[in-house]
Amino acid sequence: MTLEFDRVFFVTTVCELRKLIFRNHDAAELMMKTLSTYQNEGRFVLHAFVVMPDHLHLIIAPDATISLEKAMQFIKGGFSFQYGKKFGGANIWQRSFTHERIQDELDFECRRRYVENNPVRAKLVANPAAYPYSSAYRASSAAKAGIE
Repeated sequence: MTLEFDRVFFVTTVCELRKLIFRNHDAAELMMKTLSTYQNEGRFVLHAFVVMPDHLHLIIAPDATISLEKAMQFIKGGFSFQYGKKFGGANIWQRSFTHERIQDELDFECRRRYVENNPVRAKLVANPAAYPYSSAYRASSAAKAGIE
């Protein structure tokens, strides 16, 4: 994999008051759809992700014309808008997010493993590929289906 690491970030964003919004299957699926929609529009490349019950971890590379802040605005704002239409409005997110730039291939792989193993550390599943709201699950499902 060849990446320009100056545009790849490890991001964490948390639900307001650590509300367990994504414990609800429909809300988690809505977040998955939100991520997929903006990635398909070319707003960013999502290298790894996990939607935990009360937060998200992403390894994301915003398009060269979009700042990381704007990419996160698409994700958080887009989700909040759709969530409000479907479930009724409330504050979903803490105001900010944390991020660190990925330094190199080793840093990328360490962060990817951290993201994908988050549900295992939280004792939600025994193995990363079993957690349905993650890139590990999506990669495992694609591999089983013979999709690259």
